[in-house]
Amino acid sequence: MKLRKSEEPLPERAVALILVLCVSGMRAETARYSVPEEAERGSFVANIAKDLGLTGEEFLARQARVVPEGEKQYLQLNQHTGDLVVREQMDREELCGQSEPCLVRFEVLLESPLQSFRAEVRLTDINDHAPVFPNKEIILKMPESTVPGSRFLLESAHDPDVGNNSLQHYSIGSNEYFLVYTRRRSDGRRYAELVLDRALDREQQAEIAFSITAVDGGTPPRSGTALIRVVVLDINDNIPVFTQDLYKVSVKENSSQDTIVVVVSASDLDAGTNGEIVYSVVQNSEENLETFKINPETGQIRLKKPLDYEETKTYEIDVQATDGGGLSTHCKVEVQVKDVNDNAPEVIITSLTSALSEAAPPNTVVALFNVRDRDSGDNGRTTCELTGEQPFRITLLAADSYALVTSETLDREQVEEYNVTVRARDEGSPALSTSKTLLVRLLDVNDNAPTFTQPIYTMVMSENEPAGRILGRLSATDPDAGENARVRYSLVPSPTGSLAAASFVSVDAESGIVRSLRPLDYEKVAALEVTVRAADGGSPPLSAQAVLRVVVRDENDNAPVLLHPPADSSAAGELVPRWAPSGYLVAKVVAVDADSGQNAWLSYELAKATEPGLFHVGLHSGEVRTARAVTERDAARQRLIVLVRDRGQPPRSATATLTVALVDDFSDAFHQLGHDPASGQQSQVAEEEMLTTYLIASLCCVSSLFLLSVLVLTASALCKARVRAELPPPSPICYADGDFASNGVGSTGTLSPVYRYEMCLTSGSGRSEFQFLRPILPSPHSNAEAGLDKDEEPLRYPQQACDKEAQAGSTATPHF
Repeated sequence: MKLRKSEEPLPERAVALILVLCVSGMRAETARYSVPEEAERGSFVANIAKDLGLTGEEFLARQARVVPEGEKQYLQLNQHTGDLVVREQMDREELCGQSEPCLVRFEVLLESPLQSFRAEVRLTDINDHAPVFPNKEIILKMPESTVPGSRFLLESAHDPDVGNNSLQHYSIGSNEYFLVYTRRRSDGRRYAELVLDRALDREQQAEIAFSITAVDGGTPPRSGTALIRVVVLDINDNIPVFTQDLYKVSVKENSSQDTIVVVVSASDLDAGTNGEIVYSVVQNSEENLETFKINPETGQIRLKKPLDYEETKTYEIDVQATDGGGLSTHCKVEVQVKDVNDNAPEVIITSLTSALSEAAPPNTVVALFNVRDRDSGDNGRTTCELTGEQPFRITLLAADSYALVTSETLDREQVEEYNVTVRARDEGSPALSTSKTLLVRLLDVNDNAPTFTQPIYTMVMSENEPAGRILGRLSATDPDAGENARVRYSLVPSPTGSLAAASFVSVDAESGIVRSLRPLDYEKVAALEVTVRAADGGSPPLSAQAVLRVVVRDENDNAPVLLHPPADSSAAGELVPRWAPSGYLVAKVVAVDADSGQNAWLSYELAKATEPGLFHVGLHSGEVRTARAVTERDAARQRLIVLVRDRGQPPRSATATLTVALVDDFSDAFHQLGHDPASGQQSQVAEEEMLTTYLIASLCCVSSLFLLSVLVLTASALCKARVRAELPPPSPICYADGDFASNGVGSTGTLSPVYRYEMCLTSGSGRSEFQFLRPILPSPHSNAEAGLDKDEEPLRYPQQACDKEAQAGSTATPHF
């Protein structure tokens, strides 16, 4: 949509517009612009800065603003560019109705020095409405004796647009009897007259129907259509005749409802029904039907509602007289509305300084205001004055534009605030007046610093909470008023080398709300302190400081971490002899938790086992012990899953997998541990079937070889006893519990494991092969120091067992 600007054809437009109204009383001509109605928001109207001859910096420095004549702001001024743009869409028909031109008036105010100039924007009409007939069907009754050339007034179509976009002409559908002519009223509105072109003959055609179309002059044109039905009547050779073709009357705008405006009269020479006349108002506008009504029998025209001179000054009414035979005629009634002093002046404040420094010099502008009276003539002329004795006076800026300024120095210690009453009076009879009271407060100087409500603020936040959480609010008060009491909060930069608290928390400058900037980890930052400052808005500003302490609350965000067995290793293998009694220590699960407090308290439980009743786990120690004595029916391979859980909410956990081999002795330990648990379970049934067969065969062999074995062992023992007496100390080297250091794993919330193996080597083995492997547990004395329960008493191998197994090393030596 293209906007255009219309203005006075002056050769030096910029020079004329720069001569704006100053405090001395000078005024400038009104600048005129134009914009289409319903222009989009932000549509360009004009560049005010360019028209005033000001640069962008000057225009911004003078704080230009637009003051509308009415209460609603339709235009907006960009103080940086000087562009005047549309702020809100304007509907010309809504603002001005049929009035033309439709003007939106406003003032442009500049400061330093205070200047003003008037301007107006003309809303140009667009073709956004189509003509509309009040009735979709128009019925006309005509006697068959109607003479060709007779004219009949038709109901006018209504088009709220103006100018070329309003209704321009009428046309009718093809027929043999009628023509239509478009006529123009004195107010510029067009109406249709139907002309009989050919004599009617009821015997040939009793009813004639055709369409009528009203077309406006827009581009593209819009139109409205109605159906005309002409009913041909029998002869009624006299039509009603009005005493006047035009009635002119005047009515005061304050006339009440049902006031008689005028009485129209028509006569008919016919007798009987054909001589009875009925009066009606022909609808030529919706406004007429809403304002006037007519008595159909007497012809009295009355008001349906009060008139308003400021809205409409003239009405033109079409009155139709119809006799009983259907013949009709019409006349015009022109109603002139007289203005009365029914509108009091309005005081419109355009700028107000409600808070004034007591150091303000005389002639300081306190307020700018306009006085408007909607009446005309003397009723619309106004004067303005102040009531009471006060240190202020009124200065005339332009017609109906005033400034309230100080007339002397002010003293806040004597009066803290003033109620200034401005009275506007018109020159009507009787005169009407309006008063407007302005409250002017005096401001003190900035002599008080802000004060925090407490010296130290302690706020708590949970670790890992998302950024942006509100931790609390700082509060400081300032007894000063206005900007001097406006407190702004900030963080004092931390000293070099200290923790940068500004990267963890922020303080809202206006509200003092403290928010977290990022999640905090209690394990890294348990608490932090920062100094906060509250400064007022005075010049120079005054400030105070307080300490903000943020305490981080630990959350259960760390799961237990397994130290033994390692979580990233395959299932740990442990050996348990078949003769192990109840309470035998199998292994110890060791875990730590990086959290603190209850979140780091760990408990252990057996989650899953091949034989659930064979093992149990110490709740707090993590020690895996046998719950009963091992029997021959227990599977040789046991798989245990130990669950380690902390006491946080919600709790976090980890699992450790142990593989336990039940062995008769430790020589076949590695053979059993070398099997894959999954493949062992699959072949377990087959092995048991093979084992049954082997046992039957072995029983026979063992019975026959038993006596031979006893003799061999007895002879071997006697022989070796004799050799030991002649040789150095015994050759088997056994590494007992004193040979390896039992370094415990210390950690918060866990016990140090005391778990190791004793290895016996034969001195005669050149390959240094392991003879056997078995667990070595601490002595009862060390158990007491470690705080073990009595039911967890460890089992130790005697030193003699080492000697026996060393002797058997020549027959079975498992390799790692």
